[in-house]
Amino acid sequence: MFVNHLFSPLHASTRSLVKSSVQRNIRSKILEQYNRLEPVIDEVLPKKSSLILVKCHEHINLLTVNNEILFFQHFDGPYYPTLRLLHKYPHAFPRVQVDKGATKRILSGANIMCPGLTSKGARLEEALPANTIVGVFAEGKEHALAIGLTKMSTDDIKNINKDIGVENIHYLNDPLWKSSIES
Repeated sequence: MFVNHLFSPLHASTRSLVKSSVQRNIRSKILEQYNRLEPVIDEVLPKKSSLILVKCHEHINLLTVNNEILFFQHFDGPYYPTLRLLHKYPHAFPRVQVDKGATKRILSGANIMCPGLTSKGARLEEALPANTIVGVFAEGKEHALAIGLTKMSTDDIKNINKDIGVENIHYLNDPLWKSSIES
């Protein structure tokens, strides 16, 4: 998707401090998307911290606090958490688990095929609709290896069991993972 192919830290064009009224709006949109963040939202987006919006080429926006990228967005679409944020708060986001065989391909940017989500070692623990942003975890690993977007519901992933189940949006060692935002 957009981050894998288009993002580079050199593509940042403007940085601006987000006004408190806009910050409240962003915060409420993020909580609407990720209600499991509610107990830790003040840690993730502290009210007294400066929220910086970094606008990048190709209509990618980054939300940063203390020079750490927390969320990214394409056009006015949903906010995606970064893997670093998911690693800090793994239970705050929906998750899927792939089998060991899918790991290498995912880390190369490949989408996650249904069989990699339904085979032995894989897990789809909760019923999720299509177009849900999920953390992609690997069998036997503690931390997520990717952020994805379900292309079909988890029920359809199990029943159809072919084609792309989850689109790989952001993965370990991709350009977003390797980037840093400096003042």
